[in-house]
Amino acid sequence: MGPVRVNMADESITRQKVRPGTLRRIVPFLTRYRWSLALLLLTTIVDAAITAANPLMLKEIIDSGIMHRRAGLVAGLAAGLAGLAALDAVVVYIQSWCSGRIGQGTIYDLRRSVFDHIQRQPLSFFMRAQTGALVSRLNGDVIGAQMAVTTLLTQALSAMLTLLFILAEMLYLSWQIAIASLVVIPLFLVPARLIGRRNQRLTREGMQQNAQLGSMMTERFNISGALLAKLYGRPEEESAAIAERAGRIRDIATAAQVYGRMFFIIATLLASLTTALVYGFGGSLVIDGSLQIGTLVAMIALLMRIYSPVNQLTGLQVNVMTALVSFDRLFEVLDLEPLIRERPGAVALAGDGRTAPDIQFDAVSFRYPDPAAVSLESLESPGKRAKLPVPRQAPAEAPWVLRDVTFRAPGGKLTALVGASGAGKTTITHLVPRLYDVGHGAVRIGGQDVRDVTTRSLHDTIGVVTQDAHLFHDTIRANLTYARPDAGEGDLVAACEAAQIWDTIRDLPDGLDTVVGDRGYRLSGGEKQRIALARLLLKAPQIVVLDEATAHLDSESEAAVQRALETALAGRTALIIAHRLSTIRHADQILVVDDGRIRESGTHEELLALGGLYAELHRTQFAWQAEPGTAVESTPA
Repeated sequence: MGPVRVNMADESITRQKVRPGTLRRIVPFLTRYRWSLALLLLTTIVDAAITAANPLMLKEIIDSGIMHRRAGLVAGLAAGLAGLAALDAVVVYIQSWCSGRIGQGTIYDLRRSVFDHIQRQPLSFFMRAQTGALVSRLNGDVIGAQMAVTTLLTQALSAMLTLLFILAEMLYLSWQIAIASLVVIPLFLVPARLIGRRNQRLTREGMQQNAQLGSMMTERFNISGALLAKLYGRPEEESAAIAERAGRIRDIATAAQVYGRMFFIIATLLASLTTALVYGFGGSLVIDGSLQIGTLVAMIALLMRIYSPVNQLTGLQVNVMTALVSFDRLFEVLDLEPLIRERPGAVALAGDGRTAPDIQFDAVSFRYPDPAAVSLESLESPGKRAKLPVPRQAPAEAPWVLRDVTFRAPGGKLTALVGASGAGKTTITHLVPRLYDVGHGAVRIGGQDVRDVTTRSLHDTIGVVTQDAHLFHDTIRANLTYARPDAGEGDLVAACEAAQIWDTIRDLPDGLDTVVGDRGYRLSGGEKQRIALARLLLKAPQIVVLDEATAHLDSESEAAVQRALETALAGRTALIIAHRLSTIRHADQILVVDDGRIRESGTHEELLALGGLYAELHRTQFAWQAEPGTAVESTPA
């Protein structure tokens, strides 16, 4: 295997050190288990004392028992050794339990903290981050951190205490041999330091490559990616791309294993040389009569035991430096503050639960935030390290998506948004459930600024259906109850009937327990949309937002969805983005959005009579049809 090579960008990233304070930030996660830590410390002290006591008892067996032919003493001391072994087994068991509780509990807390933190990120975060990179942080990096906490915590305590006990015992038995042995110990630190730095770089690069491979596989293995790959027929290139990433991971892992083995070889060599030194020096002392044979045997036994904690402590540096990379990458995510935060003192959205509130946009201007404020570069491209967060404001040169938008969507009425692609319609619908915050002005529901109300009450009030309704890879029942977990069988059936989908579900072999597949691909587009509408009806929100819910449906499916919409929108405040103007002819209010502004507003007939942008859109869409009078009655195929 040749040396592992990385490109210049990767090289500059992998050479970066773990950020200062990473180790300190781990401590609060550990202190939640202070009593387990105390018990772990106690059992570790006992284990270290037993490890050091065994050679002393061996010395007494030889010098006081065997050399003086005292069989009773030998039997008693041998029984003592057996008792210590049994006690040590119990102590090690308790150690393992404490270590597992602390390590697994810490990882549970850390994983939950990262997951909750990611959930609070704005929509733009998920638009920019690669799914595989996010999964890698929550899986690969958390597992790396878990190994650090469960293994290194026990190793560090045990190695330090054992080393202290053994050094004290060696100095007590023979200070000459002890000093001769200790001279070699500093030689262990040099390779540990050099190999530790190299392993840290290899570990970071390996994590980044694994994240990138995970992203590639996630994109290729979901139904959309698999369909695209099959339609465009590039299996050889896909395989080559995966092979290239997997090959780099293989080379990096092999190099890390070689470096780790190299340290073990060096440590073993130094230990062997020191043992030979002690045998030679100690043997001459025994021959001279200044040292007893039992003491020499005990010193050799202690020497064998001292290099185990020395190896652990020097190897600990390698492992700690490597493990800190995992924590560092997790803290990178935790350091990204969410742009959308609930204000202190936020109140629930007011309302009587019967009257649908109105929606008001008051001189709203908006532009999307700077990417550095909403995402991490290392999540967008796993080969890159995240930059430090910047102040949460959009740069001056960022274009305004909405400019001074003012309108009122009356409560219980249907307001439609029409306009060309990129005009700002979807952005308006994203501001209502507060997926983003406005730059200027305010969005109000029932007279309350959405920034002043609790997130829970806001989301309970609003229901959204997009043009690409997402379904989880689960049963129809699970997808429906996601909106209302306590819904009963009757509620599910009623919602499906109102959404014009119950007859289809009833004819399925497993009914509501039918698995819909990845993103609902086992169902047709119209069936997915109607299940999404059933989910909306089950939630029963007072405000409904529809983002081109029928844009990509055929005429039959569109007609079924339109019938379902009549039920879904009855008595609710509705804000609908319409691509087909025929679907919103009877809207109570139509807003024409153009270049981030509301250019026209009125009913279908009023806007046609105005002869402006809406009339032009209408003519463009229905130019090929004969128009009876001034309005087109038919629906385009």
